[in-house]
This record gives sequence, C-alpha cells and structure tokens, in this order.
Amino acid sequence: MSARRVHVLNGPNLGRLGSREPDVYGSTSYTGLVQRCTELGKELGFDVEVRETNDEGEMVRWLHEAADGSIPVVLNPGAFTHYSYAMRDAASQRTAPLIEVHISNPYTREQFRHTSVVAAVASGTIAGFGIGSYALALRALAEELPD
Repeated sequence: MSARRVHVLNGPNLGRLGSREPDVYGSTSYTGLVQRCTELGKELGFDVEVRETNDEGEMVRWLHEAADGSIPVVLNPGAFTHYSYAMRDAASQRTAPLIEVHISNPYTREQFRHTSVVAAVASGTIAGFGIGSYALALRALAEELPD
C-alpha cells in the first residue's frame, strides 16, 4: 500500500524561519521544518510535501489542488490567517481534513492576530507549540484518517 499524500502549506514569511524573530518563531530553519515534517510523515505512513509561498493566489491554487485530490492539509496561513477571505473560501472547499497550525500562540500576541478567518472551516487548530505544532497536526491526521 502506498503512503497517503499530505500537503503542509505555509504562507508568507515562513520561508524565513530561523532568522525571522527567533524569540517568537524559534531557531529551526525552514529547511529544518521541511525535514522534520517529511521524516515524521514517513513514520506515520504519509508522503508529505511541504510548500511555502508569499503569494495569496498560489496558496488558493494549492488549496484547490488539495480539494480536487482529496489531499489532507496542514496549513500555516501566516499573515493570511487574519484577512484572506479568498484563502478561507478555498479552504472551505476541502474534501479531506485540514488542520490550521501556528508556531506561536496568536492569542498572546497583537490584537489583530486574535482573529482567524480560516478556523471556522478547518478541522481543527493547533497553536503555540513552536515547530511542534506541525508534528501535533500530522499526528492528529494520522488519528483522523481511515487506514
């Protein structure tokens, strides 16, 4: 049996992990994030593809691709979380679980970060566990998806 495809989609500025505000986002680089997600994915029986974009339209296209292929998604929308209704509408078309993740806890930060337009259409949200938020999301998918 082949591994189940899972997309880990990252929004703006996440490609700068390790150098961008390490006191907020930690010291793990984007390359380290990709490695951790793909390795854990293999352990869980997933073929994980990690992507990052600063382009809202590209994120919408990726969410459409996942919906069309019934591909589960771990989504860190970055700043799109708070205002991208286009991304929210694309996420609402999901045909497989979609878990919203955040490295930091948005509710302990600036007021504008307290609102997620994605949360209402996601299967669930995991936030505040650093890069570990991704691992928790992948493990949640492993629990939720049928064998």
